[in-house]
Amino acid sequence: MSHHTPTQVDVAVVGGGPAGLMAAEVMGRAGLAVHLFDAMPSVGRKFLLAGKGGMNLTHAEALPAFVARYGAQADRLRPLLDAFGPQAVRDWAASLGIDTFIGSSQRVFPTDMKAAPLLRAWLQRLRHPEGGGEPVRFHMRHRWTGWGEDGALIFETPHGPAQVQAHATVLALGGASWARLGSDGVWVAPLQARGIGVAPLLPSNCGFDVAGGWSPFLAERFAGQPFKSVAIRVADPAGQPFQRKGEFVLTATGVEGSLVYAASALLREQIARDGQAVFELDLLPDRSAEHVLAQVAHPRGSRSLSSHLKSRLGLDGIKMAIVNELLDKAALHDPARLAAALKALPVTLVAARPIDEAISSAGGVRWEGLDAGLMVRSRPGLFCAGEMLDWEAPTGGYLLTACLASGAAAGGGVRRWLAAQASTLRSSV
Repeated sequence: MSHHTPTQVDVAVVGGGPAGLMAAEVMGRAGLAVHLFDAMPSVGRKFLLAGKGGMNLTHAEALPAFVARYGAQADRLRPLLDAFGPQAVRDWAASLGIDTFIGSSQRVFPTDMKAAPLLRAWLQRLRHPEGGGEPVRFHMRHRWTGWGEDGALIFETPHGPAQVQAHATVLALGGASWARLGSDGVWVAPLQARGIGVAPLLPSNCGFDVAGGWSPFLAERFAGQPFKSVAIRVADPAGQPFQRKGEFVLTATGVEGSLVYAASALLREQIARDGQAVFELDLLPDRSAEHVLAQVAHPRGSRSLSSHLKSRLGLDGIKMAIVNELLDKAALHDPARLAAALKALPVTLVAARPIDEAISSAGGVRWEGLDAGLMVRSRPGLFCAGEMLDWEAPTGGYLLTACLASGAAAGGGVRRWLAAQASTLRSSV
């Protein structure tokens, strides 16, 4: 870690997450002298936290299906993922001595499930590259605040403000989720002030609040508990149903967890358009509607409704509680309506949770303003990568893969741009 801030550098990378580190690796390998600046005392903080429950690096499904997970921005990301996709991520990890395996639902993990050994090996290689290449120099506790009049990068450091002139700059500043780990979205203002188009940052892979809140009984008794083996259905704007089976969690104010995250972009856009969003909850996805109706309508004699549903359909606990929460008495005692609700219980959402609680963010630097090498067209020599670009993806290794792919693309973009500058300079001499 240098305390001395250089005043003139070949290439500055601002942001030490996966995108910034990958850009630095590609450029260092090409012999460029790279200086990486990060606001935090150490790099890769969100990367390490994301690896706490098992480091999900990428996903092993076929590439066309993989690319389709990026939704509206799939076409923008396709060339980046063609160049550095899921297999490239696994090969890269292997080159660092980290073996990977394909786990459940095709997710790819390091054999030891941990993020820290991977990050350690990566930083070791960046600082001490073998077989040629330039070492990357790290400058921590350098918080980027914008540009000076002369175009210098301005940083706040423990030793006062510092200015750095760079021939090329890669910004990899993250989105706006998990601000305490470094990605706080304050970069939006300096970019917009320079006329760089930025789509508003919005929460992605986030939880939601339900209309009217839960009853105190449900919130106190069940907050933090999962709905297991359920399915949810959401209609997309074209009327195509998004449907998936899995689990999610009841929170004190609403819902969160993997199934909800998977539908979060659709739900967020529906709320923006209509003021609310509805998903249908199938509490018994492995049983047909006909079977459920037959069981509900079966004579129950003197048994209570809840013991009837428990014995006929195995419905109890949190599943029974949400049925009681969302259906009125008339519906509970009408077998046809009750059976229909068990297969499609409407849950109404009114707001996404705040962006800082979200796993990731949507929005960011608009693609129209970037060339194929991720250079800002209106600012030659300035490149952007990672989550600060305008895309979003579900969890499951998609976020990390696209961050690495865009870092590799920006690093390659810088290398080609500087080479073109040098040859222009030579030919004009």
